Amino acid sequence: MSKSRLHYGWVVIFTGLLVTIGAHGFGRMSYTLILPAMKDGLHLDYTQLGLLGTGNFIGYLIMAIVGGYLAARFGTRIVVALALVLMGVTLMLTGLAQSFGFAFSMRLLTGLGHGASYVPAMALGSAWFAVKRRGLATGIVAAGIGVGTMIAGIIVPPILEVYASQGWRYAWYILGGATLLIAGVAALLIRSRPADMGLTQVGASPDDSAASPAQAAAPMSWSGIYKKGAVWYLGLVYFMYGFSYIIYMTFFAAYLVKEAGLSPATAGGLWALVGGLSIFCGVIWGGISDLLGRGLGSALAYLVLGLSYLAMALIPGTLGHYLSAFLFGLTAWSIPTIMAAAAGDQVGPKLAPAGLGFITLFFGIGQALGPGVGGFIADVTQSFTMPFLLATAVSFLGMLLSLRLKKTPVAE
Repeated sequence: MSKSRLHYGWVVIFTGLLVTIGAHGFGRMSYTLILPAMKDGLHLDYTQLGLLGTGNFIGYLIMAIVGGYLAARFGTRIVVALALVLMGVTLMLTGLAQSFGFAFSMRLLTGLGHGASYVPAMALGSAWFAVKRRGLATGIVAAGIGVGTMIAGIIVPPILEVYASQGWRYAWYILGGATLLIAGVAALLIRSRPADMGLTQVGASPDDSAASPAQAAAPMSWSGIYKKGAVWYLGLVYFMYGFSYIIYMTFFAAYLVKEAGLSPATAGGLWALVGGLSIFCGVIWGGISDLLGRGLGSALAYLVLGLSYLAMALIPGTLGHYLSAFLFGLTAWSIPTIMAAAAGDQVGPKLAPAGLGFITLFFGIGQALGPGVGGFIADVTQSFTMPFLLATAVSFLGMLLSLRLKKTPVAE
């Protein structure tokens, strides 16, 4: 291959960015903005809204580990494409919901597609890029979350306004259709590993290149994942992010509209600000973790995340809202980026999707618990202050645990 020719790894990694736009941006982050209108349309309370989020994350939890294994076993392209098709269909069906039970079922199925598409996509950086560029590559994929969040913040409020009481239904229809289009692109462009195309990893040294065929032929070995204490510890660190950030994310717009008294358009503008700021946060924090190490990078990210939750809880008015959105936007997808790179460091490129899926199991448990606990506390206290303070405390605990992450030899 000519040195002047673009390495196909860049095509794969930017297709991964598109996948995260659909999987995480449309499938998950849009729910935050649709939630207040959905509450009124289906006459739900905050506990039920939290449980809808929990249903989504139960599905995510199931497929995070299974989807990662399937991608490592059968190939990322087919798993991601089929998962996005499932997501697109169930997002559209969510718009047909007439009851809590049906809405819960659709959010559960959407979660299955979310986990099976997002986790393998985030592992593409470990498969296609050498260690010294792995955090950066993973950050590019994670940027899709911010892009999807920003797009949702721009298009969802006008849809809610134009279609009035039925706006939340049309929002799901449109987002589901867009996700189906992304599924087609993913099926066309994604390839699972460089060896599938006779290539080596981007940034690989000659020694790495020589080793690539052996790595590609290496058998799948779950024992290389679940028998490593360092991988379990990564999962524990990841749990703290899943539990804390999802409380903030789920009730961001509900707090601003129902408690702070802002209009849906203003809340959507703040959400778009979060999305816009977060576009490059994965790249930034992935690079920081490449430079300072995964442990210190993770600790710094948890600190900033905790401060963003604290600002929302304790600083009233416009100052608190914008400060919180600004801090969160700068670090929103930092931990998933760092954990994806760290999983690849621990188990190597071939097992990277399965390794990330394993630690995402812990992340998914945190996500499944967070919305229900946060919604229950909000109903009991009639305020979102305590849920946001809980998210702060858990984030700071994640910071302390990150400082104990050990630097281990990279498993290539």
